[in-house]
Amino acid sequence: MDSNDTLDSLIEELEDTLEASWKLPLTGGRTVIDASEVKRIVEDLRLKYPQEIKQAKNIVADRNEIIKSAKKEAEDIIKIAEEKVRAVVNQSEIVRKAQAEANKILSDAKMQAREMRMAASGYVDDLMKRTDQILTSGLSEIRKSRQSLRMSDNREE
Repeated sequence: MDSNDTLDSLIEELEDTLEASWKLPLTGGRTVIDASEVKRIVEDLRLKYPQEIKQAKNIVADRNEIIKSAKKEAEDIIKIAEEKVRAVVNQSEIVRKAQAEANKILSDAKMQAREMRMAASGYVDDLMKRTDQILTSGLSEIRKSRQSLRMSDNREE
């Protein structure tokens, strides 16, 4: 038997050996088998069994390592995606806050401009009122002086 035989082929060979054994009459199904052949198959099984188990364990370990690696990679991908989402959300939040701040600044500037126009209008109106009073008072003085002058001219005549 070749040393590269698998466990399955050794088990199959053992079954063939048992089936090829001689049946003893009147013994309830007992058979005569080639003990040296069965021992050789069992020894081969013993030699192959640890190697097959070791190989199976390696396969399971490799599978587990692959699964572990895939999970890690999936977690990394998810983490990166979440970070990108957070960055986009943060960027959107920054833009939203900047837009809100710009709108507030614009609104404040418009309000200040209105207040300055109103204050300027009030100041100009006050200046014009005082100028009007000064001019009215001056005009009144001029009129009084003219009238006084006319009266003095009329008396002299």
